[in-house]
Amino acid sequence: MDVKKDIRFRVYIAFTCICLLGVAILVKAAMIQVREGEELRNAAKEVHTRNMPLQAERGNIYNEDGLLLSSSVPQFNIHVDFSAITPKIFNKEVDSLALCLSHLYNDMTEGEYRKELQEAYDNQEMYYQLFRHLPYDKYEQLRYFPIFRHGKGSGGFIAEPEVKRKNPYETLATSIIGTWRPGMAIGLEATYDNSLKGTDGSRIEQKTTGTWMPIEGSEEEAVNGKDIVTTLDMGIQDVAEHVLYGVLKNEKCEYGTCIVMEVNTGKIRAMVNLGRDSTGDYTEQRNYALMPTEPGSTFKLVTLISLLNDKYVTVDDIIDAEGGQIRFGNRVMRDSHLGLHAMPIWKAFAESSNAAMAKLANTYYYKDPDQFVGHLRKLHLDKKTGIDLGGEYRSNVKGPENRSWSQTSLPWMATGYEVQITPLHTCMLYNSIANNGKMMKPYLVSSIREYGKDVQTFSPVTVVEQVGSPAVVEQLKRCTQAVVREGTAKNISSPFYTIAGKTGTAQVADKGITYRDGYYQGSFVGYFPAEKPKYTICVVIRTRPHSNIYYGGAVAAPVFRMIADKIFAGNIGGWDGPLDSVAKNAADSKIPALQATVRNYQTLLQAVGMQVPAQAEQPGSFAQLYTDTTKKMVIRPRQVYYGNVPDVTGMGLKDAVYLLEQEGLQVQIAGRGRVRQQSLTPGTKVVKGENIILQLS
Repeated sequence: MDVKKDIRFRVYIAFTCICLLGVAILVKAAMIQVREGEELRNAAKEVHTRNMPLQAERGNIYNEDGLLLSSSVPQFNIHVDFSAITPKIFNKEVDSLALCLSHLYNDMTEGEYRKELQEAYDNQEMYYQLFRHLPYDKYEQLRYFPIFRHGKGSGGFIAEPEVKRKNPYETLATSIIGTWRPGMAIGLEATYDNSLKGTDGSRIEQKTTGTWMPIEGSEEEAVNGKDIVTTLDMGIQDVAEHVLYGVLKNEKCEYGTCIVMEVNTGKIRAMVNLGRDSTGDYTEQRNYALMPTEPGSTFKLVTLISLLNDKYVTVDDIIDAEGGQIRFGNRVMRDSHLGLHAMPIWKAFAESSNAAMAKLANTYYYKDPDQFVGHLRKLHLDKKTGIDLGGEYRSNVKGPENRSWSQTSLPWMATGYEVQITPLHTCMLYNSIANNGKMMKPYLVSSIREYGKDVQTFSPVTVVEQVGSPAVVEQLKRCTQAVVREGTAKNISSPFYTIAGKTGTAQVADKGITYRDGYYQGSFVGYFPAEKPKYTICVVIRTRPHSNIYYGGAVAAPVFRMIADKIFAGNIGGWDGPLDSVAKNAADSKIPALQATVRNYQTLLQAVGMQVPAQAEQPGSFAQLYTDTTKKMVIRPRQVYYGNVPDVTGMGLKDAVYLLEQEGLQVQIAGRGRVRQQSLTPGTKVVKGENIILQLS
C-alpha cells in the first residue's frame, strides 16, 4: 500500500469514528430528552427558585389575672464574613466599630475589640462568631454599627435568628409551665403544644441578579399559635415556693411538693416541686406532686370513708387502741406514741392512731377485703387524676388478687402502707371533704385564646358526685377539725381562722431505698377556713436520712400554716375581707403595731410631724406603739408573758431565739436577717419541746 492510500484510509477511519460519535451523542440526547427531560428541567428551575418556610409565632401562656408566664423572644447569633469587607471600609471604620462594641456589652475595652477584629480580618475568617443569643434590642443597635451597616455583601454582617421561650418569673413554676425548644417540650408547653405551635406557612422565592425575591401570589400565610390561660395564681405560687424552700433548706430535706387547690372548682392555684440538686440547693427538677408514694396517715381518711359509708361505725363509737400496739399475723402495728386505749373514733383519727385504724379495718373487712379495696376504686385512687399535665404516674392500689397480698396487707393499707398514690390524689381526696363530698378533677388551664378571645374554655369537672352522704361528710369534717383543734396538728391552730386536715408520717421504701435507710415522708393536707373552705393545701416533704425532725406535724404542717397565713392576711388569690375577720376575732383586744426599737418609732413619727413619749429606757430596746386611755399614742416597752408563745416578728435572730428557748420551744430557722414570720401563733399556750419555725428575711 502506497503512502497516499494509507493516508486516505486513515482519514476514512477517523471520519467514520467522528460520525459514529456524533450519532451516539444525538441518540443519547434524544434519550435524555425523552426519559429525563422533565426531571432535569425541574432541577434547573430549582436552581433559580426555592420554597422558603414562614415560621408561625408560638402562642403565649398567661394566667387568669393576665400575667404573662411564657412568651417567645427573638434572639440572634451574630457572625461576620471578613472576606466580604473591603480594605477601604475596614480600615476606615474598624476603630468606630470597636468603640461601639465596647459600649454595647461593656465586656471588653475598645482596644481589646480592635485587636480581636484586626486578627479576624487578617485571617480572612468567613464565619467569625461575634455574639450568641443576642437580644432583639441589642441586635437592632448592632446592625447599624460601622462596617455592619453595609449589610452582608459589603459589611460581612450575618445574623441568624432563633426563638427562645422566656418566663418573666424565671424559675417560678417552671416544672408546671415547662420549657420549649425545637423538638423538645415539657410541662404545659408540651401538653398544649398543638394549640401553642400554630401552623407554618411558605412562599416561593426566585433568584434574580444574585438576590432572592418572593414571587407574588406564592405566599401561604403562617397561622400563629393560640394562647393558653392557666389557673396558676403567681402570688400564691410565690408564697408557697418561698415557704417550702425555707423549710427544705433548713432541714436539708431531699425534696418537697406543695399543691394549692381551689375547693369549689378543682383549679390548681399553685404547685411547687423542689428537689435538692448536686450543689445542695433546691430547684424545680421533677414533678413530685404526680409521683406515687406510700402516703402514711393521711390515707386514714379513706379507711374512715369506707367504714362510715358501709355504716359499720360512727365517729362517736369507741375503739380500744390497746396501748398503741396490736399484732396482725406475724407483724405488730404500733403507734408513734404508745399509751392510747379506749377512745372515740374521731379521737383516734385526731391522734393518728395506727393501731386503732388498722384494728377497725381488720375487724370489718377481714372476711371480704375486696369490699375495702372497692371503696378505693370508687374514689378513683387506682386511676390517674387526669390533670392536664404530662408526666403523671399511675397509682398502685392492689387487691386480694395480687400475688403480694398477705394477711397483713389490709391493716397496713388502712394506715397508708402497701398502697401508693400521688400527693395530687391526696389533695383531691381532702378537697372533696371541704367541698361537701363532691370530688373535683384538678386542672391547670381554664381557656385557650386566639387574638384575645376565648375559643375554648374548660369548666370544672366532677369526678365523684358524692364520696359519702351529707351525714358521713359531716362526721369526716368533725374528724379533720379535731386534728388541728386538739390532735397531731394543734401546733398550727390559728386564732383568726379555722383549719381542718390531717398529718401523715411514713417510712419510705421505694426506688432502691429500704426502711432501714431512715428516710421519712412527712405530710399535711387540709383546708381553710374550715366552716367555708376556700383552698385545700397538700404539703409532702421527704426528709434526709435519719433526720431528727420528720413527723408531718413538725415538718409539713408549719408549711401549710405559713402559706395559709399569707393567703389570708395578704389578700392573695381573691380572698374576701381578711382584715374584717381579724378585727372581729380581735374585738376584745387591741391590735398593736409590730415591735420595733424606740429609736425606729421616734424617727417614723417625727417624719409625720408627731412627738410621742417613750416609756422604754434604752433607745435601742424593743417597744410597741399603743394608744392609752386618752386615745394618745405612746411607745411602751414590749411585754413578754411567760407560758405564752411570744411574738418575735421583726426581731433579730439572737433576741428571738433567746425568748423562745426561755419558753422551752425548739427553734428552727429558715433564711437570713430578721424574723419575718413564725409558725406558732403569738399568745397561744406553750407546749414544752414543741418546734417553732422562724422565717427570716
